[in-house]
Amino acid sequence: SKDKLYSTPEDVYKVHEALSPISEKFTIAAAFGNVHGAYKPGNVKLRPELLVEYQKFAAEKTGKEKPLFLVFHGGSGSEMSEIEAAIDAGAVKMNVDTDTQWAYWEGVLKYYKEKEAYLQGPLGNPEGEDKPNKSYYDPRKWLREAEGSMVTRVANQCKILRNMDKCAK
Repeated sequence: SKDKLYSTPEDVYKVHEALSPISEKFTIAAAFGNVHGAYKPGNVKLRPELLVEYQKFAAEKTGKEKPLFLVFHGGSGSEMSEIEAAIDAGAVKMNVDTDTQWAYWEGVLKYYKEKEAYLQGPLGNPEGEDKPNKSYYDPRKWLREAEGSMVTRVANQCKILRNMDKCAK
């Protein structure tokens, strides 16, 4: 049943109760329709408003406002409004592995498309059939492009998650 995709406020609070004696600093990855990977829109209904319900339930029990540190597992491909709602509800961590994997691959793909004529063999390119291509197919070159693409994606995600320059303060 689709209800299995969602944690209940009671279940989330049980986790909070179980972990609180160990430490006050822990995160809870409650299910609110979030899944790992990218899916066609409509297959999964993300419900960040449930995070608000989890917080309210826990707040009533603890007397503290937003006592839960929540994790947004499977955040790749989420709409901006869903991400903002999750952050506003107390999500302190968001997993975006699928997005960062794609960003890495996209850096390689863009490099290949830009340099395709130089990546058909060790010799021969638009500059001449005896011209070498080593500097184009050197893995350090295209891996750097992949890394740069992923760094850009991670930096963008940090802005979205409102955590730029947080360590400096």
